[in-house]
Amino acid sequence: MKKGILIGLGILVLLAGAATLITFLWARSYATTPMVGTGVTVAVDVPAGTGPKKAAGLLAEKKVIDDPELFTLYVRYYRRAAGELKAGELAFRDNMTPEEALQVLLEGTPITHKITIAEGLRIDEIARAYDQEGLADAGAFEKRAREPEFVRSLNVPGDSLEGFLFPETYAFRKHTPLDEILEDMVAQYRKVYTPEFAERAKVIGMSELEVVTLASIVEKETGAPQERPLIAGLFHNRLKQNWRLDTDPTVIYAEILATGSFDGKVHETDLKRNHPYNTYLHKGLPPGPICSPGAEAIKAVLWPAQTDYMFFVSKNDGTHFFCKDIHCHNQAVAKYQRGGTP
Repeated sequence: MKKGILIGLGILVLLAGAATLITFLWARSYATTPMVGTGVTVAVDVPAGTGPKKAAGLLAEKKVIDDPELFTLYVRYYRRAAGELKAGELAFRDNMTPEEALQVLLEGTPITHKITIAEGLRIDEIARAYDQEGLADAGAFEKRAREPEFVRSLNVPGDSLEGFLFPETYAFRKHTPLDEILEDMVAQYRKVYTPEFAERAKVIGMSELEVVTLASIVEKETGAPQERPLIAGLFHNRLKQNWRLDTDPTVIYAEILATGSFDGKVHETDLKRNHPYNTYLHKGLPPGPICSPGAEAIKAVLWPAQTDYMFFVSKNDGTHFFCKDIHCHNQAVAKYQRGGTP
């Protein structure tokens, strides 16, 4: 009787050992067998709180694994890692082994997306750029960037972040909090607007807001780097003479604020619109920036060219013709804008 029991127990132990060995061999084979692929990177967005079954489904949808049920069993019962999976947009390959895929889930290093914000973009344009990259909702971005209380919390002068979202190439993860994105862009601006810039602004009698406002106009008026100091100097001259700035970009900005759009052409009605940003009607600088200027435009305002120029006309090639008096200006308008003889 005892002998029979011992034999039975021995058989059970052998069966258990065999089962363990089979499980081990299966797991090792399964874990080290790669998917058939070319090594292409595959992005998978894993929500917070995702468990093995849901993660397996997401990976199967993207062809990172071929059998979500086996992967679930492997993660849950063999690797016992069900509670350790990380969230985020994670990078996999289409020829990974299940173990390699699991390691990505366990390490949870999210993908970063590079986004380049060009000089001269308005808040709404920057918001759309982030939306197109899937990094932020355009409406929420613009709304937050125009909330005075939030703006003040970043020590930005004015009631919006217009002009202070610095044009640069950034890298953000998906699901990065919107405030973090805006804070990083303002922090980049602060790296550019150094104490030296602040001191120089005092020397020329301008506030930080005035500097960035004028720089934004300079940024919009020319794409030719060599012209920025000249245009800045010209606008300084107009301000000193208590002239109107008479600059189209501010009129365009006024139209966008007033109507929500711009059809690509400045109309007579736009020039006559009674709006604080219309520098054809109101003297001095507008209330704030009209776009985000780059470092060179800011420098041009702080260290403008010393010039007698008071007028400039587009030559229709990205550059301008500069004049000191109205007679010269009228001739330039006839030549470059009306196709006449100067």
